[in-house]
Amino acid sequence: MKSAFPKIIGSFGCVALLALTACDRASQQAVEPATQSPAAPAQTGSLIAASDTQTTAEQLRFKREDGSEAFSIKFKPDGAKLVDGRDQELARFNLDENQKLKIKGPNEEVLGYVVAKDGYWKLENADQTKELFILRRREDGDYKLEDGNDTQLYRIKVRDYGYEIETPQKESLYKVRVNDGKVSLRNASGETVISTKSPIAPIAVASFGLDALSPEQQAALAFAINRTEG
Repeated sequence: MKSAFPKIIGSFGCVALLALTACDRASQQAVEPATQSPAAPAQTGSLIAASDTQTTAEQLRFKREDGSEAFSIKFKPDGAKLVDGRDQELARFNLDENQKLKIKGPNEEVLGYVVAKDGYWKLENADQTKELFILRRREDGDYKLEDGNDTQLYRIKVRDYGYEIETPQKESLYKVRVNDGKVSLRNASGETVISTKSPIAPIAVASFGLDALSPEQQAALAFAINRTEG
């Protein structure tokens, strides 16, 4: 099986360094100098998971094996967006008041949804009338991806180096390796497909090895997982 995401990686080119934060600035007033209060911590349900490293991140940047930039997921006040090497928007992920993630194309076409629940993530179609995929966390720490008919497509197994993505027949497809602050997705031949030094949950990187998903679904799922597992 070949990854869906390398197809889009090949067209991304070199991603420009992106930075986008949403912060309110207090109005300047003529007052005596005073020590500023520290910024309030991220609230539950905010875009970035509440950990010290995550709250400082502004984007998730991924590179190819040769070190060139592949793509980025840029955080936005209402979600995030996926951009290519020319900073062209490929997809946008918008959170609603119920924390449901809407996936939209660059032309505002709704492509689907990601719904995060306790212990699983569900991908729905654009009309929200059909469950397409469900990623479930197992009690043993493994994960499994099922289709809308509850048929298992992949098993993501915990390893001492990170995770391994297998077929139901236990054929190894990808490995997610964590080493010295770097998380990489490697194919069955050991070649690096993508890697990142951004603060991200390793299981989120495994989304890019789920070939049954579209590139937009992979990135949206990675973003949704990182919010809850990061």
